[in-house]
Amino acid sequence: MITSDHQLAEILPELHAVERVAVDTEADSLHCYFEKLCLIQLTVGDKDYLVDPLSPVDLQPLCGVLAEKEIVLQGMDFDLRLLRRTLGFAAREVFDTVIAARLLGLREFSLAALVQQYFGVTLAKGSQKANWARRPLPPAMAEYAKNDTHFLLPLAAKMEAQLEERGRMRWFRQSCQRALELAAVQRERDPDQVWRLSGSGTLPAQTNAVLRALWHWRDQEAQLADRPAFHILQNSALLESAARFVAGEVPDYRHLTERRRRGFLSAAREALELPESEWPQRAVRPRLPRVRDLDKRVEELRRRRDQHATVLELDPSFIASRSALENIAADESRSDQLLVEWQRELLEV
Repeated sequence: MITSDHQLAEILPELHAVERVAVDTEADSLHCYFEKLCLIQLTVGDKDYLVDPLSPVDLQPLCGVLAEKEIVLQGMDFDLRLLRRTLGFAAREVFDTVIAARLLGLREFSLAALVQQYFGVTLAKGSQKANWARRPLPPAMAEYAKNDTHFLLPLAAKMEAQLEERGRMRWFRQSCQRALELAAVQRERDPDQVWRLSGSGTLPAQTNAVLRALWHWRDQEAQLADRPAFHILQNSALLESAARFVAGEVPDYRHLTERRRRGFLSAAREALELPESEWPQRAVRPRLPRVRDLDKRVEELRRRRDQHATVLELDPSFIASRSALENIAADESRSDQLLVEWQRELLEV
């Protein structure tokens, strides 16, 4: 466990000496509203390290070294976004074992499934939802965290050989580069859409007005308490409450404090008093441009995709999603945005 500048300085020469480092991270998003980076796992050669960002250690020297290396990750998006947001770290080159698994035609590509398939090792479960801000870190959690990177380097080596054998290494590099670019794009929450929950699309407009108000009340409470929103009230309860308020009922949740109960009721009352003109409109899926024979074009692209997927033994959606096919059929110039080079070659767009 690396908890000091001195300890970090001791392992930096090992990092400088290699070209490839396995990396993973842990955060406390299931326990806090304001997510923190709680752990960085590293495997360098055959050595595993846990770096503690919650300790007084300057992580910029580590970021500087990692920026020069090929980073091996299992599903890069979350980890790279967390490292960029917290430390300003930007990877130069990545090897994503999930992308490799999908290009090899594997249908199960969780770390546990890959480690079982390639090494015959069953990884212990149980710490996925643990509080990673906990200190000292219990031995079981430390072991779980270590295993997140322990197998990644030999796994990458085996997968790389298979990709080379099948002539798909170029495809892999293109896909990793696109995923790296997407991970660098900052996501902004749309205030007009963020409150819409699964199941809200079929609700009446006034019910959605109440749901919107309750969602914003819950979000403010979660920020004040620095707890995940579901700790305040679960989504199913918000949906149920919105419908009951509109029906003239007053739902009551005993776990809410008196202050929270007042805010909950006040938010609902204010929403019920809104004029119809201020009720939220139903979310409308953007329509595709009117194009002659659009359905025929989509079907042709789908046929090409599925034909290649069968021959290559790939999941068709990994070549192109249905949405991508529809958008390309409507406007082929968007293919560069939606697909990488090898996918465009297969679809002939």
